[in-house]
Parts: sequence; structure tokens; C-alpha cells
Amino acid sequence: MKTSFAVVSALVAGIGIGGFGVNSIHAQAKPPVYMIEDNTVRDPQGFAQEFAPLARESLRVYGGRYLGGGGGVSVDGEPPKGRVVLVQWDSMEQMTKWRHSPEYSKARAVGEKYGSFRIFAVDGVPQ
Repeated sequence: MKTSFAVVSALVAGIGIGGFGVNSIHAQAKPPVYMIEDNTVRDPQGFAQEFAPLARESLRVYGGRYLGGGGGVSVDGEPPKGRVVLVQWDSMEQMTKWRHSPEYSKARAVGEKYGSFRIFAVDGVPQ
């Protein structure tokens, strides 16, 4: 009987400690960084066929997650000037590493033939 009680007590304590540990780890997670682009496209076909595949691949290599893109809709104020793209990064450092990478530099050189770029980033909030 005492052995069963000790085993059950240890099991309950382990579950409690594990639950607390998981909650603590989750609370310490850094919020993501969101990169927003407002790209003015002068040649949609060239932009889509030559630039976009290179840019998407560079995002994948450096850990960016493409969340959405398109024309964008104004809710208040001036509408976006071009094609809006939303990308999630784990950190500002990760995004900066991608931005100055050889892969994106190559893509950007191609993209500048077909459009211009306005890119900014914001910190996410803890969930």
C-alpha cells in the first residue's frame, strides 16, 4: 500500500513539475518579427517569373515563412502602392541575415529590373 501511494505521489508530482516547465518555456519564447513589403511592380510577368522564385527560395533557406501576399486593401488611409507581402521571421537578426545574404542579393538585383521595394519590419507580441 505504501509503495502504491509513493508511486502515485511521484507520478502526480512529475506531471505537475512537467506542466510548470512547459508553461515556463512557452512564456520565455520570443515573439516573432513580421516583415511587410509594399513592392511597386512595373513588369508583373518578369517580376513573377524571374524575381519571385528566387526571392521565395531565399526566404525558405533563411527560415522566413511566407504568410500572404497580394494587392492589399486599405482599411484606413492611403492604400498600398503595390504588391503587399507578409513574412514571419523568428527574430530581427534572422531577417537581417536573410536581407544581406548572397541569395537575396541576387534575387534583389533581378527584382529591381521589374519593380521597386519598400520593406519594413515590426516586432510581434507575446501570445
